[in-house]
Amino acid sequence: MRILDNLYWYREKGPFDANTYLIKGDISVLIDPGLRAYLELRFRELEDDRIDRIDVIAVTHLHPDHYDAIIAMKEAYNAKIALHISQSQYRNVMIEESSRFFGMSFRHEFHADMDIRDTLKLSSDRELRILHTPGHSPDSICIYSPDERFLITGDLIFDHGIGRTDLPFGREADLRDSIHRISMLNTELLLPGHGNIIRGRAAIESNYEYIKRFYL
Repeated sequence: MRILDNLYWYREKGPFDANTYLIKGDISVLIDPGLRAYLELRFRELEDDRIDRIDVIAVTHLHPDHYDAIIAMKEAYNAKIALHISQSQYRNVMIEESSRFFGMSFRHEFHADMDIRDTLKLSSDRELRILHTPGHSPDSICIYSPDERFLITGDLIFDHGIGRTDLPFGREADLRDSIHRISMLNTELLLPGHGNIIRGRAAIESNYEYIKRFYL
């Protein structure tokens, strides 16, 4: 579903899945391909929106509900996998511990085709800012567009909620610090890893206030 001229949202399909986002540009980027069980549904949604090109696939963090379909997506679109340097650092241990925690096998052999640090270019005059936001996991990132003022938060914050810190390597102090830092951004569209998106600066500010009051 298109939500901005060059931004699409594909809602999570079940209890163990994640929201998927697609950002179109000279380089088109898919964020969080989700669970393999829902891959055919995602393919149909992309086809319905006439998306026939994905150049880069990135993930907000290495929990299987966000990355499980990454290899199938890579192969389907001949895309490159982009991992933040923290994700490359923690890749093996995060996949192993996630498999153990959820009692399922997610031992996919995938590596970064390209590393990302602070930015990811979409065109010569358009780029995404990559923000390392640990807490829910040590490799978590948020993805911010300063031009369109949207923020993809992964499992850092949600509509009236925050990410868990009881999963392997979660840290509450890091989560609080990361939430504080992203709350300073000029954001008009907040795009979490699960649940509903939040539109408008006032609604986003209200959500931050709710989170700070009841969770932090």
